[in-house]
Amino acid sequence: MGKLCLLIMVLCAPLCAMGVCAQEKCVLTLEQLFALADKNSKSLHAALFAVSEAEQAVEVARNGKLPDIDISLSASYLGNGYLTDRNFSDGRSVKIPHFGNNFAITATQLIYGGGKVDNAIALAQLKKEMAGVNLDATRSRVRWMLTGFYLDLYQYQNALRVYDKSIELAQRVITDTRARNKVGVALQNDVTRQELHLKNLELARKRVANSAEILNYDLVTLLGLPDGTQIQVDSTLIARQLPMESLAHWQEVASTGAHSVKQSALAVKTSERAEKLERSNLLPNVALVASNRFDGPITIEVPAINKNFNYWFVGVNVSYPLHALYKAKRSIKQARIATEWQRRKQEETVQQTHLDVMADYTRMIEAQDAVETLKKSVALAHENYDIISTRYTNDIALVTDLLDAATQRLDAELQLVNARINVLFNYYKLCETAGIL
Repeated sequence: MGKLCLLIMVLCAPLCAMGVCAQEKCVLTLEQLFALADKNSKSLHAALFAVSEAEQAVEVARNGKLPDIDISLSASYLGNGYLTDRNFSDGRSVKIPHFGNNFAITATQLIYGGGKVDNAIALAQLKKEMAGVNLDATRSRVRWMLTGFYLDLYQYQNALRVYDKSIELAQRVITDTRARNKVGVALQNDVTRQELHLKNLELARKRVANSAEILNYDLVTLLGLPDGTQIQVDSTLIARQLPMESLAHWQEVASTGAHSVKQSALAVKTSERAEKLERSNLLPNVALVASNRFDGPITIEVPAINKNFNYWFVGVNVSYPLHALYKAKRSIKQARIATEWQRRKQEETVQQTHLDVMADYTRMIEAQDAVETLKKSVALAHENYDIISTRYTNDIALVTDLLDAATQRLDAELQLVNARINVLFNYYKLCETAGIL
């Protein structure tokens, strides 16, 4: 029995380490969230199939380098022939052996195709590379969406803690006010106001709790976790030291790493290769041909010879599509225009990426400045609450003053945590834009 328990613990340990636990509450770090998304996201599964399809397309394109081998076998019934003079007179029937057979095998190996095969393979490889970039872009998009959900859930859970503190404080103030009312120091109206304030806090908490529940359900569904799992965010996330790189660094990273930039660059290469493929239609095809035939009867003689005749040949076949002289020019022009269009789109994409990086970087610095400002606000709110609390204890301040000071303190703490979360939000947004999320 002891060995069985030990085995179960060993098997379950990796799942718990990944956060995939059957308990109702489960603490997940952002990295564990990404790992689960890579494993269970339906969007990523679809993108993976696209990569597999593109890989198979490369193998299909490479088949163009292999020889074509055709085999045919037939049996037939031959009717009698009819022989006439050149002026169609003196006609008479000619007996022919009625059973005919044919067996042929032909092999053709392309030697030169104007670059059609090589360009087709290169085009398939570019599409495979594009599928890989699309997969990375989908993974980054899924991670960014989950990061937004995760950080929103963090804000809601933090707000719930603040509301719980506010409700607890309001309940204490109500108890104190009721005691003061009994000895005639406070009015019944003061008790009523505090009770109304408590009800408003409870209603606001309920709304936040419902929003958190909706987000939790979305995350559980997207990550493929068991129904009923309650995700708890990693509270140490806001204490992370983020890399403080310059704007120039982020612009450089985005210039080579942004998924949209990679996609536009591959689109240009694909269009250029498609243009070369169109140009190859203007060139001839040269192939080696080998064939062996086994036919019977021999009907080129009159009367027909009821025997089998085997013959073979090896040669070179040169073909040229004359219609390409007047049809391919328009296709080549269209491909050339498409290539130029893709180049213009690439320039636009690079420019837009730089603008997006600039905006995201500015918002991140702004969020960091907000944190420093709110730190001072929290310190002042705590100082103000201590003063009002002392005055209230000495019957110098009203209970409403104490409640306002407590509310300001809790609100300042909430804003500070939300500001730190906002720094993370803008940092991960910058990473997503730069293509490194």
